[in-house]
Amino acid sequence: MGRTNFGARLIAGVASASLLAGALLVSAAPTAAAAVQEALGYKTSPSQPYKGNPDATDWSGSYLVNGQQVWCVQYAYLAPDTDEQYQPGETLKTKWGTELSPDIAAQSSYLLLRYSTTKSPDEAAALAHLLHSWTAAPQNPGQLLPTNTFRTIAYDAPFHLAKLPASAKAAVDRLKADATANRGPWTTGITKPTAPQIIGTPDKWTVKVANAAGKGVGAVPVKITLTDALVDGRKTLTLPIPEAGGPLTLNVTPTGPNPKVAISLSAPADKPVVRQAVQVDTQRVVSTGGEKQLTGAEAVTAVTAPGKVAVAKVDEKTGKGIAGVSLRITAADKTKPAVDQDGKPLTGADGTPSVVVTGADGTAAVPNLRTPQQICVIEVAAPPGYEQAFDPAAPPSACGEVTPGATLTLKVANKPNVPTVPKTIPAGDGQAVAAAALDDGGPSTGLLAGLGVLVLVGGALVALLLLHGPSRRRVVVGRGMRRDWGR
Repeated sequence: MGRTNFGARLIAGVASASLLAGALLVSAAPTAAAAVQEALGYKTSPSQPYKGNPDATDWSGSYLVNGQQVWCVQYAYLAPDTDEQYQPGETLKTKWGTELSPDIAAQSSYLLLRYSTTKSPDEAAALAHLLHSWTAAPQNPGQLLPTNTFRTIAYDAPFHLAKLPASAKAAVDRLKADATANRGPWTTGITKPTAPQIIGTPDKWTVKVANAAGKGVGAVPVKITLTDALVDGRKTLTLPIPEAGGPLTLNVTPTGPNPKVAISLSAPADKPVVRQAVQVDTQRVVSTGGEKQLTGAEAVTAVTAPGKVAVAKVDEKTGKGIAGVSLRITAADKTKPAVDQDGKPLTGADGTPSVVVTGADGTAAVPNLRTPQQICVIEVAAPPGYEQAFDPAAPPSACGEVTPGATLTLKVANKPNVPTVPKTIPAGDGQAVAAAALDDGGPSTGLLAGLGVLVLVGGALVALLLLHGPSRRRVVVGRGMRRDWGR
């Protein structure tokens, strides 16, 4: 609130239509010189009396100065013209030049930060009333007497509040409670995922802004800048903290190995900063209160999507799976262990590369592997029935590259043992005669032919004996003599 100077300043009554929608405006005859331009608020009457007051009404609200909405903080001094020249001033003090209490200074800064761009006449009037109540409160009862001049008159808060409309009175209570709860100093923080993120896969980050009591402050615009990451496909964006106080949740999708989230926001200054008019006796003004910037940043590491190895252990000839085979999982050099998704080596209790055992179907799986990397599976020992072709110095193995999100299929084949038979046949052993003689190079054709002759001769002798029986036997009794027995 400021007095008008009829000698040099007449109220113009011209206001910005976009800024003054819904407000009660002042109308008066314009002058050739620049005029006071009231923005948002209410005109009330009668005005607070003091010596030399030229106005019959008071203005509770904001002014428009050089295109910006401002509030006066030197009650009863001259209201500023629309083109008033100002220079940087000091921190906000009372009309009497004394320091504001830290709480009042912090509350003033918060309200200017939060409501300096308001489009509500009620909020503009409420902010003007609170600022005058805090900066021009009487130091003693005598400062409210009408005998005071504009330099010594104090702001009669109950008198002015009583004249405001009910909606503006409610706004006064609301803004005061808001300032008490959410005044600065503010703090901010970013919560990042505890585990490495997966490139291309979003994960949850949160941003919080807290007031002096440590509780979340809502509706605070936060500028977000990302490195090696995107939010909603963008690298920079501005999002508000939720109205209830947050936190703000970000779904951050890494695009590289070192995703980083940086934030910046405007917070209320510890003390508002005023602008001092060049012209003497014109009110000082405040707008944003000289807010300060809060920043923060956090980073994590990101890895590619994990891969998987599926191993099939099969018979070389039949292609059927071989169960119970131990296979060692290594890096490409077949010596060092492979690496899991967490970057840790895949080792057993003894510190050597891990071993998997094939199941009943001859398969085994190794999940959650860091990608990309070369993987080898190496047979530890030959399964029963496959020992002949197993070379401990060069065991069966297979290698390949596991890629992000994919399954690498590896197949390790075993050559089955070759059956063997003895090369000589024990006499009188019918079972041995019936057996096929095999060596490392396969069955011997000569031996098979011999065995065939023996079988034929033996069969003929047996048939002859059966044919003639005892009645046809012949006994030799002497040289050139023979005797035949009965038939």
